[in-house]
Amino acid sequence: MSEKIKLATIWLAGCSGCHMSFLDLDEWLFEVAKFADIVYSPVGCDLKEYPEDVDVCLVEGAVANEENLELLLKVRKRTKFLISFGDCAVTANVPAMRNMLGKADQVLKRSYLELGDVTPQLPHFPGIVPELLERVSPVHEVVNIDMFIPGCPPSAPRIQAVIEPLLKGETPKMEGREMIKFG
Repeated sequence: MSEKIKLATIWLAGCSGCHMSFLDLDEWLFEVAKFADIVYSPVGCDLKEYPEDVDVCLVEGAVANEENLELLLKVRKRTKFLISFGDCAVTANVPAMRNMLGKADQVLKRSYLELGDVTPQLPHFPGIVPELLERVSPVHEVVNIDMFIPGCPPSAPRIQAVIEPLLKGETPKMEGREMIKFG
């Protein structure tokens, strides 16, 4: 058997539904484990630093804050094949609704002052809230992407249809409604 591929997933601004669909692969995850080592993921992996030389990474979520941006840039630099995973990553989807409010300071004022409960105040201490980017962006507007998996979330069969060929060193076929339908 050849060397296992290094597989990673990351979660930016989104709901984690794509990762839940990944877990819906159920028993097929045992097949994945035969051909891939999951080297970084918010699901079942507690590593704090994204590793070097990752073969494939699924990126869930949009790019909304400095932490998202920093992680995504590191991931792109350290990953051979990067997949925009789900509608938030592909289009910025629901997280981009924030863009309608304007720039980051307007979003913070609306969220913390206008809608604040008991003691409305902006967070002052660094690290409480990651610095918001002026606008939420889909992943491909920030880094080059090798493949897109649309869906909110993508179904487990669609995820398997993408991962299975990659495990064999082949390129997945993103054709037909079952593979490219949004929503």
